[in-house]
Amino acid sequence: MASFSMEDFVGDGALKGLLPKLLEEGWDDVPTLKIMNAEDMNAINMSPQQKDALEIRSYLHDRALMQYGDILEASGKGLPELLNLSTGDLSSQFGMKRGHIARFMDRTSACSSPLRIPPRRSTNITSRNNSIYKAYGSVNSSKMQNRTRSLQRNNTNSDKSLEQSLADFKIKDGYIFKGIVAAGPPVSRACGCVQPPPVSENVAPYSVIENISVQKLTPEYKIGVERLVKSKTPPMKASELWREKPAVILCIRRPGCIMCRAEAHQLYAKKPIFDALGIQLFAVLHEYIEPEVKDFWPRYWGGVVVYDQSMEFFRALGGGKLLKDKFLSGFLLNPRAIANYKRAKATGAELNLNGEGDIKGGLFIVGGGKSGIAYQFIERNFGDWAPVAEVIEICTKLQVILVGSLNPVLQLLCYLNLNLTIFSST
Repeated sequence: MASFSMEDFVGDGALKGLLPKLLEEGWDDVPTLKIMNAEDMNAINMSPQQKDALEIRSYLHDRALMQYGDILEASGKGLPELLNLSTGDLSSQFGMKRGHIARFMDRTSACSSPLRIPPRRSTNITSRNNSIYKAYGSVNSSKMQNRTRSLQRNNTNSDKSLEQSLADFKIKDGYIFKGIVAAGPPVSRACGCVQPPPVSENVAPYSVIENISVQKLTPEYKIGVERLVKSKTPPMKASELWREKPAVILCIRRPGCIMCRAEAHQLYAKKPIFDALGIQLFAVLHEYIEPEVKDFWPRYWGGVVVYDQSMEFFRALGGGKLLKDKFLSGFLLNPRAIANYKRAKATGAELNLNGEGDIKGGLFIVGGGKSGIAYQFIERNFGDWAPVAEVIEICTKLQVILVGSLNPVLQLLCYLNLNLTIFSST
C-alpha cells in the first residue's frame, strides 16, 4: 500500500526539487497533489519531465507500486509509452515482478481506489469550475440539478437537528439503515453455534461525545511537518475538533491492524472531496504506543491523530460499553471477518500484532458547533468499514443542511459559487 508521505511520493526524481514550490502553492499532501491538471501544472511552471513524473507516480500510487517510481521515471518514458511495453520489457528493464506487471497493466482497477474525477486543485472555495465540487455531485447526481429546490426545502427545516434531518436518509448501496446508525450485517459463526455480539441501534447522544477528553498526537500532514507533535499537548474537549467545521471521526481499533490501516488509507485517499465539502478528518486511538503512531502516520493516514485514553468514543459506539470480540470467535470463526482480512491484504498494507485489538472501532460524522451527530458506523465484525460512498453522501447531505440554515442572501451566494464557503459566518 502506497504511503501518503510526500517525500516517499516524489522519491529522488524530478519532483523532489519542486517541493518548496508545491508547499507554497498549497499542493502539500499526496491526495491533493494527485488531482493536479494541466492548467495547474502550467501555473507553477512545471517542466515536461515533472509533468510526466507526476503522472507516473500518481498511477503507481493508485496501484501500490511506488517502489518502481524512481526507475520508471529515470527511463525518460511517459506513462502511455510505459503502458505499451511488453511484459518481458517491464521485467528485464525495470525488474518488475510478474504479479506487479499484471497490476501495472490493469488500467481498470487500483488498490487505493483513486479519485475518479477530472483533476483539479482542491480549495475551500466552492468554484463553479471546481471538479471536486462536480465529483461529489456525481455521487448524488440529482443534487446539483436540484440545488435551488434543495436550498429552499432545507431552509424551512433549518431548525431541525442533524439527527432529525438525516433520520430517513437512504443509502444508494441498496441498504436502508435504521436512522443514521449503520453497521455490517450479523454473520452466523461456527454453523450458528456462536452468535455475533449485539450492536446499538440508536445513535449516541451528542452529550456523550462533546466533553470527551482527547490529546492531539499528530498534526495534519503537510510537507515538512514534524512526524509527531513535539511536546505533549494538554488534553482538550473533543468538541474543539468540530467547533468550526464538521468532522469525520475514525475510531481505530488498532493502528497496526492491516484492516484498520486499509480502512484509514482508503478514506484519507478521498481527502480532496472532504476538503471541498468543508469536512475535517480525524483518527482516534484508544491506546498510545509511539512507534505504532509513527508507523501509522502519515503512511496510512495523513489527518490529525488524537488519543482517547478513557475510550469514551469507543464506548459511545457500543451504546455505553466497549464493543469487544475474541480472536477465535470474532475472527477465525467469522467468515465476514476473514473476507475483510483478505480485502485488506489485497491492498498491500502491512501489519503487526502490537497493542490491544479486541475493542471494536467505527466512525462518526459530527456537524460543526453543537449541531449533533450526523452519522455513526459500528464495526460489528472485525474489519467492517463504513462505505466511503455512504460517508461522502452523508457529508454532502450535511453540507446542504448547513447551507439551508443560512439566510437567503448567503444561500444565493453559495449557490452561485462565488468566493464564499458554505461555512462562512452569518
